[in-house]
Amino acid sequence: MNKKKVLFMLTSMNIGGVEKSLLSLLSVIPKDKYDITILLLEKKGGFLNDIPDWVKVEEAVWFKKIKPVIMQPPKKTIADHMNKKEFLSVPAFAVAYFLSKKMDNRYLYYSYVLKNVPDNSYEYDAAIAYQGPTDVIDFYIANKVKAASKISWVHFDVSKHQINLLLYEKLYSKMTKIYTVSVEARNKLVEKMPSVGHKTEVVISIVSPKVIVEMSLKEVNFDGDYKGIKLVTVGRLSREKGQDIAIKVLSKLRTEGYEIKWYCVGEGNNRQEYEKLIEKYNLKDYFILLGAKKNPYPYIKQADIYIQPSRNEGYCLTLAEARRLNKPIVTTNFTGASEQIQVGVTGLIAGSTEDLYNNIKKLIDYPEKRKLLTDNLRKQQEQEKQRCLESNLFEYII
Repeated sequence: MNKKKVLFMLTSMNIGGVEKSLLSLLSVIPKDKYDITILLLEKKGGFLNDIPDWVKVEEAVWFKKIKPVIMQPPKKTIADHMNKKEFLSVPAFAVAYFLSKKMDNRYLYYSYVLKNVPDNSYEYDAAIAYQGPTDVIDFYIANKVKAASKISWVHFDVSKHQINLLLYEKLYSKMTKIYTVSVEARNKLVEKMPSVGHKTEVVISIVSPKVIVEMSLKEVNFDGDYKGIKLVTVGRLSREKGQDIAIKVLSKLRTEGYEIKWYCVGEGNNRQEYEKLIEKYNLKDYFILLGAKKNPYPYIKQADIYIQPSRNEGYCLTLAEARRLNKPIVTTNFTGASEQIQVGVTGLIAGSTEDLYNNIKKLIDYPEKRKLLTDNLRKQQEQEKQRCLESNLFEYII
């Protein structure tokens, strides 16, 4: 039997929700029916070694050359061309950059930047830009890959991310399907780009209760002697994940006399900013940055309350994982939150920083409320049958 050839493309395998969701998806793909290749812009990341050995992993060697052009200011690119005596490249780059800026059409710019990137030498049954929307990845899948089906998998709320409309209208016109990870995320995408409505569907990220529960039983050194309330948040240290909001809320709670610590699992570019904020509020011993953890589940399991303070999400995988571990949850009202949480039954949703503070305070003051949320989540897990993403559904997806 000939296996179907499927290409997934991501930036890297750093420890994050998108990468974790891919690993979960791979775990339910029948390897006897599919020949899977993962193409990474950079072959690195904490989850790299967790990719199943039957999956091929390749690196986009061409990306090293174009990465500086994408990441640095245009003046630096022009200076680099001049230093290398690539004088003819200067006017071509300048025209592409300034014309795309004037017309607000990044497609022109990426057409120039990727013009010398070779076409992928293989032909696939499906090619998936899995970390959408990511300009280089979506452009490569749309223009440099031969595939019967081309898919962009949107993991973010596009209303909260700056995307160039003319670029994505062009790219999405070349895609067979576009998947979003929540109903609300789909609505936001179609609102922004009505032309893609007919090809956009919702596919919720895979969460395996069995794997999460098993991994949550691993022993970790997690402040075992502390007798106060433990709050846990999992997520990249970045503005969209809202750890700065959490720091301010914790300061207010401790000022009011609550014996409480807040632990953050995750790493990111905002670490130094948050360390300064922690210092400012005198929370060095109470707001703990634990760093990235491949297995965050023991920390979630040992929490008294799980908090998701994000400003925006597409489908919050860590929220789904906390639900699987039956944790009392307080979350902000980002895209997709109301699709996961039934307010007052399986968790609390905060519409503002003040709401977040009040909801956490409520669960601390009333332990019976925490127990009710936990009991309701446990009943929900027992009633729900795990969605089965086997070959028939995966064939539908591709």
